[in-house]
Amino acid sequence: MPSGGTAARSVCPDVSGDLVLMLKAFLLIVVGLAGDPEHGELFTKWGTSLAESSAKVGVTSDRLIYLADKKATRDEVNSALATFAKSAAPEDVVYVVLFGHGTFDGSTARFNLTGPDMTPADFDAALRKVPARNVVFVNTASASAPFVEALSGQGRTVITATRTGSQQFATLFGGYFVEAFATAAADADKNGRLSMLEAFEYARTEVARTYKEQGLLATEQALLDDNGDKTGSQTATATGADGKLAAAMSLGSVADAAPLPEDPKLRALYLERRDLERRVESLRLLKDSMPPAKYASELERLVTDLALKTREIRSIEGDRKP
Repeated sequence: MPSGGTAARSVCPDVSGDLVLMLKAFLLIVVGLAGDPEHGELFTKWGTSLAESSAKVGVTSDRLIYLADKKATRDEVNSALATFAKSAAPEDVVYVVLFGHGTFDGSTARFNLTGPDMTPADFDAALRKVPARNVVFVNTASASAPFVEALSGQGRTVITATRTGSQQFATLFGGYFVEAFATAAADADKNGRLSMLEAFEYARTEVARTYKEQGLLATEQALLDDNGDKTGSQTATATGADGKLAAAMSLGSVADAAPLPEDPKLRALYLERRDLERRVESLRLLKDSMPPAKYASELERLVTDLALKTREIRSIEGDRKP
């Protein structure tokens, strides 16, 4: 598997107050202990599928780290995040996605790994060394809810498969979370980019549907927290208490991975359009920290530039059609 990932773009204000475009995003996928071959095969499938889906939306191998089997240890996880700490700038984004089993003894939750397990405090200590202001942490394992309170903070989007630590049965959430990246139905706003909020909502809805269809009492309810209040929401929205930040976070889009035209002029225009698309998305990260008027004017400028760039591309492509 690859050992590195790519870049969603991020924007931040410089000392003059102008917006500065930043580049890099980092993705760590960890497939922990399964307990039995059946679950092991399933968790590996989910982890592999997410890595492959990430490549399809423009994630390259240089910033993706995939840990599974004997490589999925506490030391390797810490080493991966230490690598990110050396490379990531404050404006970058770090994604961590866990697949496997979790436990909770009434006071401490753990994600099961080969060798010593990792607690929320362990992950928090490692993430605090990463300078990136924005972190997306997704724990799809059982008993994952306590990770919300421990990892919640400014700039952090935390998603868990369960509502409490006592929900310790194997979860379905991870499979549907990964499936979201491969189905157009999950892209609710049809903008070609799957946000973390859209992936969460798709997985949450599909989990509930599956339990209902099987006539079973649901033993998992997912949570999302991105406002730093240490309390996750089961029904996060882009305008609610939780969901605003998650709505702005995505690994990329199909357009990011699509082949570019061979013609140098068109190629340059496509790259400029991708840049504008990412800047529009990334601007959302700053909405709550910017004066409303400045946010509105910057958004209007970017959207206008994007429309003009698209018109220019279509004009050239139209002229060249036989």
